[in-house]
Amino acid sequence: MFGPVAAQRLEGGFLLALALYGFSQSGWSWWWFALLFLVPDVSMGGYLLNPAVGATAYNVGHTFFGPGLVMGWYLLGGPLSALAVGSIWLAHIGGDRLLGYGLKYGDDFSNTHLGVIGRGRSRGL
Repeated sequence: MFGPVAAQRLEGGFLLALALYGFSQSGWSWWWFALLFLVPDVSMGGYLLNPAVGATAYNVGHTFFGPGLVMGWYLLGGPLSALAVGSIWLAHIGGDRLLGYGLKYGDDFSNTHLGVIGRGRSRGL
């Protein structure tokens, strides 16, 4: 059965592929892509304070709003760097969704909108 979680994973893969294409059009070196790809995960630092702050920080770094703004700036005449950075950010989020990492609820890191991840996972996809 092709349920909503599988659909969101497929969307994540599509966005990852689209972002890779966008980055390829920026003219930036792929070294920049490799160097900056994991930067959105810095937002997990909020979990050092507590799960609610961690979830909020993580979700800010892992929603499509941020890369959408950056790429929108490029489309409105912004620099190629906006395309590059927005594409890297979008690729990160798409890759996360493809792997099943969703937005977080404030109670626990493993509780996501795509289901429970990690050792507490109760069912497969």
